[in-house]
Amino acid sequence: MNFHMNEALEILERTPKTLEQFLSGISEGWLHSNEGEGTWNPLEVVEHLIEAEKHNWIPRMESILAEGENNPFPAFDRFFHLKEASERTVEEALLEFHSIRMENLSKVREFVDPALIEKTGLHPEFGVVKLRELLSTWVVHDFTHMAQIVRVMAERYRADVGPWSAYLGILKRS
Repeated sequence: MNFHMNEALEILERTPKTLEQFLSGISEGWLHSNEGEGTWNPLEVVEHLIEAEKHNWIPRMESILAEGENNPFPAFDRFFHLKEASERTVEEALLEFHSIRMENLSKVREFVDPALIEKTGLHPEFGVVKLRELLSTWVVHDFTHMAQIVRVMAERYRADVGPWSAYLGILKRS
């Protein structure tokens, strides 16, 4: 097992600052670029991360700690952020993400004793899952969306790099 609580928290607390440094103050063209119809732009990814902070990680952690396997986790709509177009700036969204993330990490530090990470809960789709798996998924979810943002932004210059695309792995489609 590679999971260590302190290492997970190292990543989770860095994600907001990483995104702030990368996305704050950049041109709208970068923020609204995507990979085609049905894909997310960087601002939509940040809005999704905010929704996950509000309705996914902590409610599910609390369910594991309080309910165990007695009741399934609360539902999480992964596409809720797309129901209404956001009118705020990326800086406003990043500020909210940072604030909620820090509150959530305080809750993790307060309520999760390392001895509890093997405690189980009931996921509505996957069945029995461990708190360690939820926390690990939270970290990898951050990595997934940071990679998505970079990939989407690189896609914007796909036609402009010319023959160098042969050497740019981020532009390789599987």
